This record gives sequence, C-alpha cells and structure tokens, in this order.
Amino acid sequence: MNMLKEGDKVPNFKGLDQDGNPISYEDFKGEKLVVFFYPKASTPGCTAEACNLNDNLDALAAKGYKVVGASADTVRRQKNFSEKYGFKFPLISDENKEMIEAFGVWGPKKFMGKEYEGIHRTTFLIDENGIIERVIKKVKTKDHTNQILEN
Repeated sequence: MNMLKEGDKVPNFKGLDQDGNPISYEDFKGEKLVVFFYPKASTPGCTAEACNLNDNLDALAAKGYKVVGASADTVRRQKNFSEKYGFKFPLISDENKEMIEAFGVWGPKKFMGKEYEGIHRTTFLIDENGIIERVIKKVKTKDHTNQILEN
C-alpha cells in the first residue's frame, strides 16, 4: 500500500457517481476538496461518518471545501446509501478500485483476528491547486467534521 501523502499532487480520479453519471477531479479543479474513502456503504461506521459530514456541510463550505465520498460499492448501492440518508454530496462508485489504488487506500486489514484486503478509512484534504494538504488516517466517524476543520 503506497498511500498518497501531504504535498503530493492529487491524481485525476474518475468514476461514476451514485446516479451513474461520470465524475472526476476535473469537476472540482480550482476548489478545495475533501475526499473521504470508506469501506462499505450503509455499514454503521460509514453511515456515521457520511452523516456527520452531511450534517456539517455548511461549516465545511464556509472553509471553502466541497465533499466527495468514495468506495468500491456499486452505483446502485451508492444510490441507496445516498437516498436513504439524503446526502448532498456525490458518492463515487469505484468497483475497479482505480481511484482507491491511485490514492493508496487499498491494503491488508485485520478484523477479529482475520486478515483480508480492503479499503482503509482515510480522508484527503486537497487545496485549490490539487495538492494534498492533509491526510487523516485515524478517522473519528462520529466527529469527522471537527477533525477536518482543526487546522
């Protein structure tokens, strides 16, 4: 796992949003961006994290941030997740893991003594010039907005 770090240029990611529309970094060029990777839509931790960000979009926008979520879930699963909780930001379906691997968030994980490959819950803060300002690896799902805003 070769995760992007502070100072790296963001890759020109692309995928499909929850409605099946193409979405890419080009859509956000020149803007500050929060890209959060989560393991699986509609699971407790991922729901807490996404809802926390959604509930605090105004605070993030006040600091100039747009928000995008990404996981390896299907477009349909992303759509169900988004509609169930009323998310006001896009969720990228990255079934081929191109974006996930470009950011370096796919790798070995452990849960209840078992090892497996999966997405590491990670958030990247990207500046207007496409440079990663900060990487949050230890995400507090219920208080993630405050983690992002504490600069």
